[in-house]
Amino acid sequence: MRKFFLFLITVSFIVFISSEKTLAFAKGEQDCSKCHKLSSEEAKKILNEVIPNIKVLHVQDGPINGLWEIGFEANGKKSIIYLDYSTNNLIAGNIIAIKTKKNFTQESFLKISPPPPPVKLDLSKIPLKNALVMGEKTAKNKVVVFDDPD
Repeated sequence: MRKFFLFLITVSFIVFISSEKTLAFAKGEQDCSKCHKLSSEEAKKILNEVIPNIKVLHVQDGPINGLWEIGFEANGKKSIIYLDYSTNNLIAGNIIAIKTKKNFTQESFLKISPPPPPVKLDLSKIPLKNALVMGEKTAKNKVVVFDDPD
């Protein structure tokens, strides 16, 4: 009888330990960013193995729990990548919210690399001596196409 009670207590203890209610946080409610930190220097050291001569511009929490967003520059180009909290997995590509179609990666990229201002050309300075003109020469709107046949 003693063996039976000892067995029953052991099984109960194992079931209790393996249940979800024994977690420190309720499932899905933990904020891992409170414990997991990544500095720019640490990110550079980790990523330098994959992207040589990397310059880390920023490290911040990613749009998905468990990921850091890292803005970087390499070979004169800026980009955004994601690193998981284990620092074993690198994600390169866009993170897009399905319902709202919000592109988190594009928003972050525009912060580190804003688009250049539009270039305005003075069409009167372009020599049209040998140009092929289609339509009215005095039209209000004009389209100029440059081509190099060679």
